[in-house]
Amino acid sequence: MKKLISLLFIIAISLSNTYGQSSQRAKNYLNEVSKRLSNYKNVSIDFSYSSRNDKDEQLNQDTKGHVDIQGDLYLLEFMGIKKIYDGKKIYTISSEDEEVTISKFNKEKSDGILPSHLLTFFQEGFTYQWDILASVKGRQIQYIKLFPIDESSSIKEVLLGVDDQSKDIYTKVQTNKNGTKTILTVNSFKTNQSISKNHFTFTESQYPNYYINKID
Repeated sequence: MKKLISLLFIIAISLSNTYGQSSQRAKNYLNEVSKRLSNYKNVSIDFSYSSRNDKDEQLNQDTKGHVDIQGDLYLLEFMGIKKIYDGKKIYTISSEDEEVTISKFNKEKSDGILPSHLLTFFQEGFTYQWDILASVKGRQIQYIKLFPIDESSSIKEVLLGVDDQSKDIYTKVQTNKNGTKTILTVNSFKTNQSISKNHFTFTESQYPNYYINKID
């Protein structure tokens, strides 16, 4: 019995050390990703977005989008809506409704999550686990698993895929506790583009027939 207890103790210590090494390896890898991203003046991303829920198929959706990001400034085109953030206000433009909604940025609101967060969300609030290296469309993608530290988080886990050569984010697969899984895949990732100084500026004269709804 003593031998069995000793063997189990050795196995437990070994597994603990292995997990610790895996966690540190994953953290170091993501630090490389963060360092590389911080060197970009701006990024321009074409992406695909998919949402699946086994409990309610009506919630399933597939769509594509585009976003330009420079610091916290952004221009996002997604699900038929264009959003511009100029550093102070968010301009939500609906061509279908011919309406522009103008609101102050508030990080506490649902639209307070900036697209730039996609590139940095993993820096805090998660534990890390090294995962597989897979070949995807001719590219080597290194996967890292992330688990929220906050037990009350609605997120169960996140699987982050990184292009192992460029260290750019390729995909983010988020599984929530309610069974919903969202998959964001980067189709095109361009950096340091020539962007005009007015790119993140809303020009009202470009929307002459639109209703301007100023919330605050």
